[in-house]
Amino acid sequence: MGRSPSRRQVLSATIVGATAGVIGSAIGSATGDHDSPAAIDRLPETVALEPIVDGLESPLAVGFPPEDDRRYVAERDGRVVVHEQDGLLDDPLLDLRETVVTGGERGLLGLTLHPDFAENRRLFVHYSSPRRPGTPAAFDHTGVLAAFEVTDDGSRAKPQSERVILEVPQPQDYHNGGDIAFGPDGFLYVGIGAGGGGGGGGQDVTTDFLGSVLRLDVDERSGDRAYAVPDDNPLVDRAGLDEYYAWGFRNPWRLSFDDDDLFVADVGENDYEEVNLVEKGGNYGWNIKEGTHCYRDEDCPDETPADVRGGESLRDPIIEYPREATESGVAGVSVIGGYVYRGSELPALEDAYVFGDFLAAGRLFAATRPEDGTDLWPTTVVEVADGDRLEQLFSFGRDEAGELYVLGTGVDDGGLYRVIPAT
Repeated sequence: MGRSPSRRQVLSATIVGATAGVIGSAIGSATGDHDSPAAIDRLPETVALEPIVDGLESPLAVGFPPEDDRRYVAERDGRVVVHEQDGLLDDPLLDLRETVVTGGERGLLGLTLHPDFAENRRLFVHYSSPRRPGTPAAFDHTGVLAAFEVTDDGSRAKPQSERVILEVPQPQDYHNGGDIAFGPDGFLYVGIGAGGGGGGGGQDVTTDFLGSVLRLDVDERSGDRAYAVPDDNPLVDRAGLDEYYAWGFRNPWRLSFDDDDLFVADVGENDYEEVNLVEKGGNYGWNIKEGTHCYRDEDCPDETPADVRGGESLRDPIIEYPREATESGVAGVSVIGGYVYRGSELPALEDAYVFGDFLAAGRLFAATRPEDGTDLWPTTVVEVADGDRLEQLFSFGRDEAGELYVLGTGVDDGGLYRVIPAT
């Protein structure tokens, strides 16, 4: 299969047209109308990026094996490359380029390691595949969740070890979600987009998995499924598909845990980007609301109809920011979810949720839990000292020490960078 254009190339026209209107505003103050609590005031104004892996194209995810100084980086084209102290290994850990389809927002979209990776060597990926049996002919492709076994030396995944866990028919080549992460309960959480189409998806939990976060037990099997459903999933013995954990999402692009807290960033359609603090059984509003706002002014209830799961309420995000330029500088076109900082190199970031926007232009965002009882978290811009390294932001990572990493492209092409103090 020939190489498809990188996301950078595909969206270059968007960047030219959008950057001037979105990024050219003041930087450094908190967003929203909240008075800035002490937590937001102590955040650093500037951080730096330490290059860890360079020479990448479109890096979308990173995993940190627990036993050594090694990183697995998922490239959108279907490769998982291995970086060690001496640099990138010549051969990839996994090469799915003959299996993965790219273009649009398709590709190798998610990667995570099993919590017991040191013992069971299981690596999980989420990728876009040509239509597979069971995917309607009118649909674009099939999203595949699969597991592979990695060799004891950590350098290769065994190609014949692939275990397909779940296949999700995708109607379009965009809004596919794709992130995966293990929770503290040992279950695998899977973000699935609403599948493209203006204003569509998010509220049907009975027909398909689109617009959702799923929760699967991948250590067990049930019937003809390569996974089991946790007994306490919210729709077990109720109307809806048992695999659902939460719903009402448009395009969840990056999810992460901080202890029991599940953060899910959701890309908006027209006006607002959002981050949700997700709870089991929560409905996060799409396609009724975009952020805290009505998607359609003429049809904007605050709960589902009474005959839909008893009239459940719609949950608002903890963070939102607009597409239009703001005085604070917290604006953009496509939210990129991050992590709560738990490292030691940047104590001023302690407890802050660090995230960003695809059109990074040398910026990250940081949000802190409000101290005044308000619902929205105060959010500020954190400039990147060497900002030309981060023109476009794709994803974040966090290692076992709690330090943060960003994946993106800039003047040095694609790379993985550790977030460090600015000097």
